[in-house]
Amino acid sequence: MTLWTSKAAVRATGGKITSHFKCTGVSIDTRTIQKGDLFVALQAARDGHDFVAQAFEKGAAAALVSRFPKGVKADAPLLMVPDVQEGLEALGRAGRKRMKGKVIAVTGSVGKTSTKEMLRTVLGGQGKVHASVASYNNHWGVPLTLARMPADSDFGVIEIGMNHPGEIAPLARMARPHLAIVTIVAPAHLAAFESLEGIAREKAAIFEGLERGGIAVLNGDLETSDTLRAIAEKHADTVIGFGEASSNHHRVTHVTIGDEVTLVEGRAWNTPLVYQISAPGRHFAVNGMAVLAAAGKLGLDRTKAIADLALWRPVEGRGARELIVLDSAPADPPVELIDDAYNANPASLGAALEVLAAAETKGRRVAYVGDMKELGQTETALHADIAGLPAIQSIDQIHCVGPLMRHLWEALPQEKRGRWTETSDQMAQEIGGDLTGGDVVLAKGSLSMGLARVVDAIRNLGHSPAKQKMEED
Repeated sequence: MTLWTSKAAVRATGGKITSHFKCTGVSIDTRTIQKGDLFVALQAARDGHDFVAQAFEKGAAAALVSRFPKGVKADAPLLMVPDVQEGLEALGRAGRKRMKGKVIAVTGSVGKTSTKEMLRTVLGGQGKVHASVASYNNHWGVPLTLARMPADSDFGVIEIGMNHPGEIAPLARMARPHLAIVTIVAPAHLAAFESLEGIAREKAAIFEGLERGGIAVLNGDLETSDTLRAIAEKHADTVIGFGEASSNHHRVTHVTIGDEVTLVEGRAWNTPLVYQISAPGRHFAVNGMAVLAAAGKLGLDRTKAIADLALWRPVEGRGARELIVLDSAPADPPVELIDDAYNANPASLGAALEVLAAAETKGRRVAYVGDMKELGQTETALHADIAGLPAIQSIDQIHCVGPLMRHLWEALPQEKRGRWTETSDQMAQEIGGDLTGGDVVLAKGSLSMGLARVVDAIRNLGHSPAKQKMEED
């Protein structure tokens, strides 16, 4: 199916073409490019123009460029624009304009990607849905998602993130959502903001992009909820609060966290709701309520939405769970790994530790935690304060990685202290004697800390019984 013709791309960007083309997709990465894609030669860590020839070798139908690239045939199909980033943004705006379905935008300090994926699952059960890939939520990720959106999509789900003030509003205006969700405001990127209030104002800027008659769905349990609501009321026709407080329109009244599922009871104003999340976690339960609030306001079938919500599962690096049979003790129960190593801030780490504390186990509950970055002047206290969380009482051993996590390690009771290392590589090298059969182990830290290397080291201690069975079959 053709996504962009050269004629439509020229109309969108005002650029000039060297020859006509038709594209079935849009890509910024030659490692994942597909045959028929329009390759966008962005300038980031490296100049995308250096990879245009490679993109054509892999089957690109055309390339969006600001100059003629080296190593490319003279008659290669190119869309020439003064600035590639601006050209991508123009494609994104045009992609959004031609789509006549409903657009939902999601932001938050924690949970925006999992909430986006819940929405993808629920909306996909009742129409054709297009959603952001992975965490494509920044200045190039949002326009890329919009440029990739088929015109006949019934729903578009756009994740919007930020690192600095002033990032969200322009992206929200580009996405022009009919409904926007703020999952939570928590200490994250505090180094770039004066306070939690500043983060709340930035998150609430997503409501500035709402279409006429737009709907704002916001977490009503926060100390900054009044700030979110005040800004939402300036831009939305309808404001819906969700959370666990009784004042919320959509509220969770009871959560039962199991080893593999979370059972939730709640109310949509006067209507009782019962639903299941196929992953343990109170934060998943609460964000699931936001998804059901959105589904209701979009006019979806609520019964089917609840049934489809149970089909969602977290992905690798974001709370996915797997069993590992230790090669050193194959007769012992397997180790259960909770891979949440993609990112961390105080709120998401607290939620992950609560999941670990609730896990059923024949062994111990063990955590590997890495530094939480961009927390500003309070970073030392925010790390040490983790030791006071109720979940810590049910965790047997906590290994800490990084100079900031040294403060947590020192604040922990002696009997709960595992090892402390400066880096993930050092932790991974010594991991062999840490775990025994039946343990449940969590890995969690900011992406730059590389806790994925700890995860890989744990996996290398044994094998997955599920993968082994697939290989045998």
